[in-house]
Amino acid sequence: MKYHIEGMTCNGCRTQVEQILNSIAEVKEARVNLETKEASLVVHKPLGIDAVLKEMPKKYTITEKKEDKSNAYHVAATENKTRQLFPLFLILGYITMASVLLNYKQWDTDNFMMDFMGLFYIVFSFFKLLDLSGFAKSFAMYDPLANKLSSYAWIYPFIEIGLGLMFLMRFNIPIALLVTIVVLGITTFGVTKVLMDKKSIQCACLGTALKLPMTKATFIENAIMLVMAFIMLFNS
Repeated sequence: MKYHIEGMTCNGCRTQVEQILNSIAEVKEARVNLETKEASLVVHKPLGIDAVLKEMPKKYTITEKKEDKSNAYHVAATENKTRQLFPLFLILGYITMASVLLNYKQWDTDNFMMDFMGLFYIVFSFFKLLDLSGFAKSFAMYDPLANKLSSYAWIYPFIEIGLGLMFLMRFNIPIALLVTIVVLGITTFGVTKVLMDKKSIQCACLGTALKLPMTKATFIENAIMLVMAFIMLFNS
Protein backbone atom coordinates (compact mmCIF):
# COMPACT_ATOMS: atom_id res chain seq x y z
CA MET A 1 0.00 0.00 0.00
CA LYS A 2 1.22 3.50 -0.79
CA TYR A 3 0.39 6.78 0.89
CA HIS A 4 1.34 10.35 0.04
CA ILE A 5 2.32 12.27 3.18
CA GLU A 6 2.56 16.05 3.50
CA GLY A 7 4.06 17.79 6.53
CA MET A 8 7.43 16.03 6.82
CA THR A 9 10.23 18.61 6.91
CA CYS A 10 13.28 16.64 8.08
CA ASN A 11 14.65 13.16 8.71
CA GLY A 12 13.33 13.38 12.24
CA CYS A 13 9.78 13.69 10.86
CA ARG A 14 10.41 10.82 8.46
CA THR A 15 11.67 8.63 11.31
CA GLN A 16 8.65 9.52 13.46
CA VAL A 17 6.18 8.68 10.68
CA GLU A 18 7.98 5.41 9.86
CA GLN A 19 7.99 4.41 13.53
CA ILE A 20 4.26 5.12 13.89
CA LEU A 21 3.39 3.16 10.74
CA ASN A 22 5.49 0.18 11.87
CA SER A 23 3.66 0.19 15.21
CA ILE A 24 0.27 -0.46 13.55
CA ALA A 25 -0.72 -4.10 14.12
CA GLU A 26 -1.69 -4.76 10.49
CA VAL A 27 1.63 -3.45 9.15
CA LYS A 28 4.44 -5.93 8.51
CA GLU A 29 6.89 -3.36 7.16
CA ALA A 30 6.74 0.37 6.47
CA ARG A 31 9.27 2.56 4.68
CA VAL A 32 9.01 6.33 4.31
CA ASN A 33 10.81 8.41 1.69
CA LEU A 34 11.26 12.06 2.69
CA GLU A 35 12.12 13.25 -0.83
CA THR A 36 9.09 11.74 -2.57
CA LYS A 37 6.85 12.21 0.51
CA GLU A 38 5.73 8.63 0.07
CA ALA A 39 5.12 5.77 2.49
CA SER A 40 5.21 2.18 1.24
CA LEU A 41 3.53 -0.44 3.41
CA VAL A 42 3.55 -4.23 3.35
CA VAL A 43 0.59 -5.44 5.42
CA HIS A 44 -0.63 -8.68 6.99
CA LYS A 45 -4.25 -7.90 6.16
CA PRO A 46 -6.29 -5.08 4.57
CA LEU A 47 -5.71 -1.70 6.19
CA GLY A 48 -8.03 1.27 5.69
CA ILE A 49 -6.77 4.83 5.54
CA ASP A 50 -8.93 5.72 8.57
CA ALA A 51 -6.84 3.39 10.72
CA VAL A 52 -3.68 5.13 9.52
CA LEU A 53 -5.09 8.63 10.08
CA LYS A 54 -6.11 7.65 13.60
CA GLU A 55 -2.47 6.96 14.56
CA MET A 56 -0.90 10.00 12.86
CA PRO A 57 -0.38 13.45 14.42
CA LYS A 58 -2.60 16.09 12.83
CA LYS A 59 0.34 17.99 11.35
CA TYR A 60 0.68 15.28 8.68
CA THR A 61 -1.73 15.12 5.74
CA ILE A 62 -2.12 11.59 4.36
CA THR A 63 -3.76 10.46 1.14
CA GLU A 64 -3.89 6.95 -0.28
CA LYS A 65 -2.27 6.30 -3.67
CA LYS A 66 -4.13 3.99 -6.05
CA GLU A 67 -2.33 0.91 -7.26
CA ASP A 68 -2.64 -2.37 -9.10
CA LYS A 69 -4.93 -4.73 -7.12
CA SER A 70 -2.62 -7.65 -7.81
CA ASN A 71 -0.10 -5.95 -5.53
CA ALA A 72 -2.55 -4.87 -2.86
CA TYR A 73 -0.50 -6.25 0.01
CA HIS A 74 2.97 -5.87 -1.47
CA VAL A 75 2.80 -2.53 -3.21
CA ALA A 76 6.39 -1.41 -3.19
CA ALA A 77 9.04 -3.88 -4.15
CA THR A 78 11.72 -3.73 -1.48
CA GLU A 79 15.29 -3.38 -2.64
CA ASN A 80 17.57 -6.33 -2.45
CA LYS A 81 19.00 -6.34 1.07
CA THR A 82 22.51 -6.96 -0.19
CA ARG A 83 22.27 -3.78 -2.24
CA GLN A 84 20.84 -1.87 0.70
CA LEU A 85 23.70 -3.00 2.91
CA PHE A 86 26.38 -2.22 0.32
CA PRO A 87 27.34 1.11 2.01
CA LEU A 88 27.89 -0.71 5.30
CA PHE A 89 30.08 -3.39 3.68
CA LEU A 90 32.00 -0.73 1.77
CA ILE A 91 32.73 1.33 4.89
CA LEU A 92 33.79 -1.75 6.87
CA GLY A 93 36.04 -2.72 3.96
CA TYR A 94 37.74 0.67 3.96
CA ILE A 95 38.20 0.58 7.74
CA THR A 96 39.72 -2.90 7.52
CA MET A 97 42.04 -1.85 4.68
CA ALA A 98 43.20 1.25 6.56
CA SER A 99 43.86 -0.79 9.70
CA VAL A 100 45.91 -3.33 7.74
CA LEU A 101 47.95 -0.59 6.04
CA LEU A 102 48.72 1.02 9.39
CA ASN A 103 50.22 -2.23 10.69
CA TYR A 104 51.50 -4.28 7.75
CA LYS A 105 55.20 -3.33 8.15
CA GLN A 106 55.40 -4.49 11.76
CA TRP A 107 52.33 -6.61 12.18
CA ASP A 108 50.74 -6.72 15.60
CA THR A 109 47.23 -8.13 15.95
CA ASP A 110 46.35 -6.08 19.02
CA ASN A 111 47.41 -2.86 17.28
CA PHE A 112 45.38 -3.84 14.21
CA MET A 113 42.28 -4.41 16.35
CA MET A 114 42.75 -1.12 18.23
CA ASP A 115 43.12 0.78 14.94
CA PHE A 116 40.07 -1.00 13.51
CA MET A 117 37.94 -0.20 16.56
CA GLY A 118 39.17 3.39 16.70
CA LEU A 119 38.42 4.04 13.02
CA PHE A 120 35.11 2.20 13.32
CA TYR A 121 33.93 4.50 16.10
CA ILE A 122 35.14 7.72 14.45
CA VAL A 123 33.65 6.93 11.02
CA PHE A 124 30.33 5.66 12.34
CA SER A 125 29.94 8.67 14.69
CA PHE A 126 30.40 10.99 11.69
CA PHE A 127 27.33 9.57 9.95
CA LYS A 128 25.27 9.75 13.15
CA LEU A 129 26.12 13.44 13.63
CA LEU A 130 24.84 14.30 10.13
CA ASP A 131 21.34 14.06 11.58
CA LEU A 132 21.63 13.76 15.35
CA SER A 133 17.89 14.19 15.97
CA GLY A 134 16.94 11.53 13.41
CA PHE A 135 19.58 9.17 14.77
CA ALA A 136 18.35 9.58 18.34
CA LYS A 137 14.79 8.66 17.34
CA SER A 138 15.87 5.65 15.27
CA PHE A 139 18.33 4.42 17.91
CA ALA A 140 15.67 4.54 20.63
CA MET A 141 13.57 2.10 18.59
CA TYR A 142 15.88 -0.81 19.40
CA ASP A 143 18.53 0.15 21.99
CA PRO A 144 17.03 -0.66 25.44
CA LEU A 145 18.90 2.12 27.28
CA ALA A 146 18.17 4.79 24.63
CA ASN A 147 14.51 3.76 24.74
CA LYS A 148 14.36 4.44 28.49
CA LEU A 149 16.79 7.38 28.62
CA SER A 150 16.46 9.71 25.62
CA SER A 151 19.56 11.73 26.56
CA TYR A 152 21.68 8.60 26.07
CA ALA A 153 20.73 8.45 22.38
CA TRP A 154 21.79 12.10 21.96
CA ILE A 155 25.23 11.62 23.55
CA TYR A 156 25.91 8.20 22.01
CA PRO A 157 27.81 9.54 18.94
CA PHE A 158 30.04 11.57 21.27
CA ILE A 159 30.73 8.44 23.34
CA GLU A 160 31.82 6.80 20.07
CA ILE A 161 34.14 9.72 19.29
CA GLY A 162 35.70 9.46 22.74
CA LEU A 163 36.20 5.71 22.45
CA GLY A 164 37.60 6.09 18.93
CA LEU A 165 40.20 8.61 20.10
CA MET A 166 41.13 6.43 23.08
CA PHE A 167 41.84 3.44 20.81
CA LEU A 168 43.73 5.44 18.19
CA MET A 169 45.80 7.30 20.80
CA ARG A 170 46.29 4.14 22.91
CA PHE A 171 44.89 5.96 25.95
CA ASN A 172 43.39 3.96 28.86
CA ILE A 173 42.69 0.98 26.60
CA PRO A 174 41.32 -1.30 29.38
CA ILE A 175 38.67 1.33 30.21
CA ALA A 176 37.84 1.80 26.52
CA LEU A 177 37.43 -1.98 26.17
CA LEU A 178 35.12 -2.23 29.19
CA VAL A 179 32.96 0.67 27.97
CA THR A 180 32.82 -0.93 24.51
CA ILE A 181 31.61 -4.23 25.98
CA VAL A 182 28.90 -2.50 28.03
CA VAL A 183 27.71 -0.09 25.32
CA LEU A 184 27.75 -2.55 22.41
CA GLY A 185 26.45 -5.33 24.65
CA ILE A 186 23.30 -3.29 25.37
CA THR A 187 22.84 -2.41 21.69
CA THR A 188 23.44 -5.99 20.54
CA PHE A 189 20.80 -7.22 23.00
CA GLY A 190 18.32 -4.80 21.42
CA VAL A 191 19.31 -5.80 17.88
CA THR A 192 18.93 -9.49 18.76
CA LYS A 193 15.44 -8.88 20.16
CA VAL A 194 14.37 -7.02 16.99
CA LEU A 195 15.67 -9.83 14.78
CA MET A 196 13.99 -12.51 16.87
CA ASP A 197 10.69 -10.59 16.79
CA LYS A 198 11.15 -10.23 13.00
CA LYS A 199 10.42 -6.52 13.12
CA SER A 200 11.32 -4.34 10.14
CA ILE A 201 12.93 -1.13 11.38
CA GLN A 202 15.75 1.11 10.28
CA CYS A 203 19.24 0.48 11.63
CA ALA A 204 20.79 3.63 13.09
CA CYS A 205 24.41 2.42 12.95
CA LEU A 206 25.11 4.82 10.08
CA GLY A 207 22.60 7.43 11.18
CA THR A 208 19.69 8.33 8.92
CA ALA A 209 21.69 9.57 5.92
CA LEU A 210 22.04 5.98 4.71
CA LYS A 211 18.81 4.04 5.14
CA LEU A 212 19.91 0.59 6.29
CA PRO A 213 17.45 -2.12 7.33
CA MET A 214 17.99 -3.96 10.59
CA THR A 215 19.49 -7.32 9.53
CA LYS A 216 21.86 -10.01 10.74
CA ALA A 217 24.68 -7.87 9.30
CA THR A 218 24.01 -5.35 12.08
CA PHE A 219 24.33 -8.09 14.68
CA ILE A 220 27.55 -9.40 13.07
CA GLU A 221 29.02 -5.87 12.94
CA ASN A 222 28.48 -5.43 16.70
CA ALA A 223 29.63 -8.99 17.42
CA ILE A 224 32.97 -8.38 15.66
CA MET A 225 33.65 -5.35 17.87
CA LEU A 226 32.65 -7.25 21.01
CA VAL A 227 34.88 -10.23 20.15
CA MET A 228 37.84 -7.91 19.55
CA ALA A 229 37.18 -6.15 22.85
CA PHE A 230 37.03 -9.43 24.81
CA ILE A 231 40.20 -10.77 23.13
CA MET A 232 42.22 -7.64 23.92
CA LEU A 233 40.85 -7.44 27.46
CA PHE A 234 41.88 -11.02 28.20
CA ASN A 235 45.30 -10.49 26.58
CA SER A 236 46.04 -7.35 28.59
